[in-house]
Amino acid sequence: MQQPFCYNKIMNELIKHKLELLPDSPGCYIHKDKNGKIIYVGKAKNLKNRVRSYFHGSHNTKTELLVSEIEDFEYIVTGSNTEALLLEINLIQENLPKYNIKLKDDKSYPFIKITVNEQYPRLMITRQIKKDGAMYFGPYPDSGAATEIKRLLDRIFPFKKCTNPANKVCFYYHLGQCKAHTICHVDHDYFVAMAQDVKNFLNGQDNKIVDGLKEKMQKASDMLEFERAAEYRDLLQAISTLRTKQRVMNQDMMDRDIFGYYVDKGWMCVQVFFVRQGKLIQRDVNMFPYYNDPEEDFLTYVGQFYRDSKHFIPKEVFIPQDIDGELVKAVVDTKVIKPQRGEKKQLVNLATKNARVSLQQKFDLLEKDIRKTHGAIENISELLNIPKPVRIEAFDNSNIQGTSPVAGMVVFVNGKPSKKDYRKFKIKTVVGPDDYASMREVIYRRYSRVMKDGLTPPDLIIIDGGQGQVNVARDVIENKLGLDIPIAGLQKNDKHQTHELLFGDPLEVVKLPRNSEEFFLLQRIQDEVHRFAITFHRQLRSKNSFSSKLDGIAGLGPKRKQLLMKHFKSLPSIQKADVDDIINCGVPRNVAIAVKEKLAEKKK
Repeated sequence: MQQPFCYNKIMNELIKHKLELLPDSPGCYIHKDKNGKIIYVGKAKNLKNRVRSYFHGSHNTKTELLVSEIEDFEYIVTGSNTEALLLEINLIQENLPKYNIKLKDDKSYPFIKITVNEQYPRLMITRQIKKDGAMYFGPYPDSGAATEIKRLLDRIFPFKKCTNPANKVCFYYHLGQCKAHTICHVDHDYFVAMAQDVKNFLNGQDNKIVDGLKEKMQKASDMLEFERAAEYRDLLQAISTLRTKQRVMNQDMMDRDIFGYYVDKGWMCVQVFFVRQGKLIQRDVNMFPYYNDPEEDFLTYVGQFYRDSKHFIPKEVFIPQDIDGELVKAVVDTKVIKPQRGEKKQLVNLATKNARVSLQQKFDLLEKDIRKTHGAIENISELLNIPKPVRIEAFDNSNIQGTSPVAGMVVFVNGKPSKKDYRKFKIKTVVGPDDYASMREVIYRRYSRVMKDGLTPPDLIIIDGGQGQVNVARDVIENKLGLDIPIAGLQKNDKHQTHELLFGDPLEVVKLPRNSEEFFLLQRIQDEVHRFAITFHRQLRSKNSFSSKLDGIAGLGPKRKQLLMKHFKSLPSIQKADVDDIINCGVPRNVAIAVKEKLAEKKK
């Protein structure tokens, strides 16, 4: 019999639900505080067991302090525990979470440092990075790993290893491991070039070093210096071992973005892994409803992704096999690769796997949230001091610079969507992008119809918008129609997430606990009305765009336009098609030729 799960911390519902959905996979977990700031990054062979361990049982003082600040967590699934280890290092280096320092005996991770700013550079281990002109390599998972690599480097590269003055040779000089002496007749440029050799060596470009050691080993053997030859053999074996340990991530120092995506139940999740200088340092996750062909919407997303100024275009972009690489290259203008095998293919698979996990988690959380809605309705009633809002109607506008303006209305009854009551509105009286005027029109049309036809009015109206739109809706309801229906507004933050609840006269921000059942219900309503409105807008815009560019062609009526739209999905696809391809859709030859000529004009 499975033991009941014992929670050690008074947690929000989000954490409880996420803990139940953790996979039995290796990966990294990311703890966040109430402000969404990363406070700890850890790795695990089994994410479910490791992350759950924070929330039950006893801990030392430091860990208890960490747990007391955890308000949310994320995780990234990896292919192995070794990948999780290296990813953990990269995430810690990138985000510098405060508890990673405290929980590791107040020490940062070790680096290998070459003091190229000195006349006779030294090679050492340090835990502090300074802007001192030196070269730093790392970080390494622990001091043992860094020391092991340094010992190998010391035997290969003759940096300064002693405190002797330059005119007095040291023990390492006789071993050929220190050239920081005047007798060696080397200048500072020699050491700078050697530092570059170290950089190449640590990045996996070690063929030059290996070939040189093999040559020295053979020469020593030929001269019957078998002990020296054995030393070179041991060095080659050590390099081989190091190669194996460093193969988990790409060692070519290339900056690249790795895309993976997954679709299910009308939603798409895109995950982007950012690899910088060969290290996976961060990921971006985005989930949204898709409306056309998944591949087409993925391409649209990639184009929008790189228009955001915070996303710089890397040297390479990896994409899944089913995506048109030429189209991606057209919108990204960089090298686009669809990996076929090996480590690069595994990285795309890893991004895709995490997209699937994230999307499934969203659905699982949504299902659990629905079960919590009954208490949420009572809480909203108390929070706003209104009768129990059994029926809630929510509105959202959607347009792009005023084109194809529409609005959507969704209805929730007893906390559950009532899709048969959803309504779509084409804006009829507004020209250009005017959300206030659009909201005024929609609210008037909806509730004048409610009054005229004797329909059931809602107990609460929710506007997906700020103070201006709420005041417009209230003016229509109270002053134009003489109705008494409570109206609230839901504002989003810059990440397009539910942020504030507005209510009252005058409007005020209502404190809404982020871990409460009512917050999850309102968030679900806002997400649903946004999805419904933008779906209608995109469908209408796509239809209008497709039809308008094919207008005026003799013999091409609505039915034949629909045939073309159904077969080709988009105008660019028709532009690429041959006349015979269009004829095969049931269009006469003369009309097919006219279509090609009309679209050729559009391209000029």
